[in-house]
Amino acid sequence: MISASTKRSALAVILLLAAAMPAYAHVGIATTSSFAAGFAHPLSGLDHMAAMIAVGVWAALKGGKAIWAWPLAFVGVMLAGGALGMLHVPMPFVEPGILASVVTLGLLVALAIDLPVSAGIAITGLFALFHGHAHGTEVPENAGGFEYMAGFAMATALLHGAGIAAGLGLGLRFRSLARAAGAACAAVGVGLAFGVL
Repeated sequence: MISASTKRSALAVILLLAAAMPAYAHVGIATTSSFAAGFAHPLSGLDHMAAMIAVGVWAALKGGKAIWAWPLAFVGVMLAGGALGMLHVPMPFVEPGILASVVTLGLLVALAIDLPVSAGIAITGLFALFHGHAHGTEVPENAGGFEYMAGFAMATALLHGAGIAAGLGLGLRFRSLARAAGAACAAVGVGLAFGVL
């Protein structure tokens, strides 16, 4: 069994590594003025897919209110972050925050961190703000962007749902597989941070 202090130390080191270098994986990529483009975007990036599915798996492993509260918090705050991005409200550390979300959410699943529902809402909400802001800044000046954000929100919710289904399916009988998926998510985040993926 890994001690709590070892878990916290590992999490701190990986967060620092992820925050040290930006991914530049978002701004200016693809068309961002339609529902279809917004829906497709989360499905086209490894960082999006890994983080969104990890939220769902972590929520399923927690169970209870977390199953709906954590994904709902993510989607809601992501939309608020998207609005801030569309309004060109500056926000620091967006790309490092996105990378940190992939690593941290993966570690939360891999280490089976059991937090209160309110703490999970705060964590998922913080990371959602970064994801939403990055995509809000991509919307062209001549497009409203609301269709794009609706598509992005729908795809995000579906990825959360896939994570919940996987977490419930694996977590009840094969908890170690769910935790291995979390470790893979964290590894993806580290790989993205170092430009390997």
